[in-house]
Amino acid sequence: MAVGRFYLSALALFSLGLICILSTIYWMRYWHGGFAWDGSILTFNWHPVLMVTGMVVLYSAASLVYRLPQSWVGPKLPWKLGHAAAHLMAFLLAVLGLVAVFNFHNHQKIPNLYSLHSWLGITAVFLFACQWFLGFVVFLLPWASVRLRGLLKPIHIFFGASILSLAIAAVISGINEKLFFKSENGTTSYPKLPSEAVFANSVGLLVVVFGLLVLYILLASSWKRPEPGLQAERQTLLHGEE
Repeated sequence: MAVGRFYLSALALFSLGLICILSTIYWMRYWHGGFAWDGSILTFNWHPVLMVTGMVVLYSAASLVYRLPQSWVGPKLPWKLGHAAAHLMAFLLAVLGLVAVFNFHNHQKIPNLYSLHSWLGITAVFLFACQWFLGFVVFLLPWASVRLRGLLKPIHIFFGASILSLAIAAVISGINEKLFFKSENGTTSYPKLPSEAVFANSVGLLVVVFGLLVLYILLASSWKRPEPGLQAERQTLLHGEE
């Protein structure tokens, strides 16, 4: 039952994550003219797409690698490599997203890192870099003792969930900021809830729901990789489901 619920939840999560990415792309194409890499506003449009894809969806997928039932048994090294590689890919997409917004700001003579949204976002990316480096050095390289890994594992898990929460907060504040900026420069006010605001707010809600589902799966004890003493019991459960 636990395995079946996991796969149903994973399928729902995959679908929701894909909807979040496609909705963000549609928002930038339909209401903001599409994408380019020339320092114009079209360069900025890459920023929300890359950050939602990297810091929210792919980051979450990488975090859930150890919740796959297949990871309950056998050696952990392949799963560690997959976990690290997926997180590295998510980080690279986030860096590209930052490059896009800094490139746009510098071309348009707009100050960088002045808003709460930017502070949340840059903090999330900085902590992500520290988290990945710590995970690589302590949990992937063979030098660290079992005791040291045991001490750092709860901290690693805590900051993993915290980074995702910060990324979601940055996405929500970024959506609001984008809508307010357009309201100031356009003919339709945000309080009148134009169609773009309805769509963008809906995307924000989808991102929040996605993040809550990810955190639920991460915290659900029945889907965690078992401790050595419970390994045989989980292996029996996994083979029974097959």
